[in-house]
Amino acid sequence: MRKVVKSLFAVVMSMSLITGCSSGNSSSTNNAAQGADSSGKTELSFYYPVAVGGPLTKIVDGMAEEFNKENPDITVKPVYTGSYQDTTTKVQAAVQGKTPPDVAVMLSTELHTMMDMDAILPMDDFIAKDGGSEYVNDFFPGFLANSQVDGKTYSIPFQRSTIVLYYNKDAFKEVGLDPEKPPTSWDELVSYAAKLKKDGRYGVEIPSSSFTYWMFQALALQNGKNLMSEDGKKVFFDTPENVEALQFWLDLSKKHQVMPEGVNEWATVPSDFLEGKTAMMFHTTGNLTNVKKSAKFDFGVAFLPAKKNYGSPTGGGNFYMFKGTDAKKQEAAWKFIRFMTEPKRAAQWSVDTGYVATRKSAYEEETMKQYVKDFPAAAVARDQLEFGHAELSTHNNGKVTKLLNDTLQSVITGQSEPAEALKKAQEEADKMLAPFNK
Repeated sequence: MRKVVKSLFAVVMSMSLITGCSSGNSSSTNNAAQGADSSGKTELSFYYPVAVGGPLTKIVDGMAEEFNKENPDITVKPVYTGSYQDTTTKVQAAVQGKTPPDVAVMLSTELHTMMDMDAILPMDDFIAKDGGSEYVNDFFPGFLANSQVDGKTYSIPFQRSTIVLYYNKDAFKEVGLDPEKPPTSWDELVSYAAKLKKDGRYGVEIPSSSFTYWMFQALALQNGKNLMSEDGKKVFFDTPENVEALQFWLDLSKKHQVMPEGVNEWATVPSDFLEGKTAMMFHTTGNLTNVKKSAKFDFGVAFLPAKKNYGSPTGGGNFYMFKGTDAKKQEAAWKFIRFMTEPKRAAQWSVDTGYVATRKSAYEEETMKQYVKDFPAAAVARDQLEFGHAELSTHNNGKVTKLLNDTLQSVITGQSEPAEALKKAQEEADKMLAPFNK
């Protein structure tokens, strides 16, 4: 994902994808409210990241403002904290400094890391008093997979996604492919991409920076099983199926030459798609609204192609609550989480952003029914959740994920071979996880 940006449009798109809209809340984490203000209101600091295109800061700030109006005794102060990685770093620093935020959206995969830091509160007591199993069971199982461990719920799904295939229907028509029949298998992906490639346009692009492990995990799931155990204590990097999946990814550029060689940047792949520089792309459904608003051509959205079976990891962020805050603030933080995940709000959030509405009942809301009717592509990611799995999440998660990302990059850039690289990654990951397997 280190492609050179060749136009001003691509630069603008890249920046928006990486950092979100610059008009967001400019509060610094150092000024996050603590305790009550002079009027006696309970003040909550709320950290949140942006990882996709579009004016998400405005949307989040607007939702917080609506909550504040409905709850005059509480003031939520949103603090835009950058990327997911930036947000995790800031939360960890705040926790270590004994000034944790009252509520935060972080990657769902940070569960084991936050538990190892003894930083987060299980939410079961709050849930039991406010909706119980009826509330929790309304979330899609694929999203809850990264929320629960040992029978307890530690985070609530919010801005969640899966990886989907975006394709240019006009380009399909141009080369004689049926625009209503996207590729459904790896073999079809290769043959379609070969037909679609021409001067100035590749057949397909798969991002290989920032969330490299996530894209690889999709290919691994399509060819075998998930990359880790449910308890986050073991990983399964070095398997024949994973070697085959990584070789397939590499072959798209090296052998079949339907994808640019080297690293394809997470942020510029959507720009390439919107500019007609690639006819298909793997990317988060969190970019759906951005693509819908920006595409100057007819496009489609489909399940990721299968090898042995369909499969995609889920992704995105969950709400977390933190230890070290007083009971009154915890109650207020829970009230805010419930507000933000109500079905009508989950439906509107999905329409506004492209993220998947995390609750089943959200799809019974009139807003969502009409949206799906008018724009059927919006239902693809939801339907693919039948084949959705927990995103890579382990103890020592930051180091394990970085290890896999670095390994994949070394293969993609031609510095190592798939089998050798994954074998070495397995050995290193086993050492990192050894303390948790005693």
